[in-house]
Amino acid sequence: MLTPRDVLTPAAFSMLQVIAETGSFAAAARALNMVPSALTYRVRQIEEALDVLLFDRSSRKARPTEAAEELLREGSCFLADIDAIANRVKRVATGWEPEFTIAVDCIIDRPTITELCELFFQLNPPTRLRLRTETLTGTLEAVTSGEADLALGVVVETSATTGVQREVLGTLQHVFAMSPRHPLTHAAEPLSDADLRKHRAVSIADSARLAEGIAMGLQAGQDVLTVTDMSMMLSAQIKGVGAGFLPTCIAQPYIDLGQLVTRQVARPIPGIQVTYVWRSSERGRQGRALQWWLNRLESPVTRAALLAQTAPGGEGIDVARAVP
Repeated sequence: MLTPRDVLTPAAFSMLQVIAETGSFAAAARALNMVPSALTYRVRQIEEALDVLLFDRSSRKARPTEAAEELLREGSCFLADIDAIANRVKRVATGWEPEFTIAVDCIIDRPTITELCELFFQLNPPTRLRLRTETLTGTLEAVTSGEADLALGVVVETSATTGVQREVLGTLQHVFAMSPRHPLTHAAEPLSDADLRKHRAVSIADSARLAEGIAMGLQAGQDVLTVTDMSMMLSAQIKGVGAGFLPTCIAQPYIDLGQLVTRQVARPIPGIQVTYVWRSSERGRQGRALQWWLNRLESPVTRAALLAQTAPGGEGIDVARAVP
């Protein structure tokens, strides 16, 4: 006995659509250049495989049943998907990756990433774009493990990492920030390690799953609230739950609003070089999606925007115009 997979073919969906549109088996047979008995036989095969009645034959017209109407709706989507797949396959053959995954560190400016994605999609590429949020070592690990094609915002050392290529995105500065109501706002500056150890720190968790994660700016024996994303870290510090080091580019808007204040510490975090990393391609070949992103990242304006910093020369950030 035939199964639904045997009978629900593109040709079958097309045939059922013609029957519904013409309203008669005879008219549909003429339109499809088929013998009426052969068309009727094929419809009965589908009905038997699905165990449903597709057309009401009680009158001279072939009226689709509710089951047929649902099947026709799904069939229309199915045929559209087939056309889309065929077009994607043709375009992938021109060098586009079927899917392109970017690991985006929590320090990267989200509106800028969104704008870059919008520009990418304006090319109408066949590539499906996938973004994944990572932190610290996890951002690099996403590429080295093969789970991502490109990583933006890598803050760990990559010079000894094999199989990847890297370029500098910029330099990341940190400030020690807290709520204006936090007790440390009244302590003498610079704050010593002993001062910091008395109060809870807020730290963001490393997203690494294979390698050992790292933490920044913590004191041995200090109480720590660990969060999983930058928005939670900001919220905790604004509410006074704890204090800690924040990237200057992320903290500055809240400092300007008076929601956060900064204090000098005896041992600040020095400027950190931030890079973007991608896997070395086999035989030196790069897919067109990777080429597009790497070309965009050559622009100093784009690099500055990704770190929410002022572009070189002080010009405004306009990623759309930052074409290398």
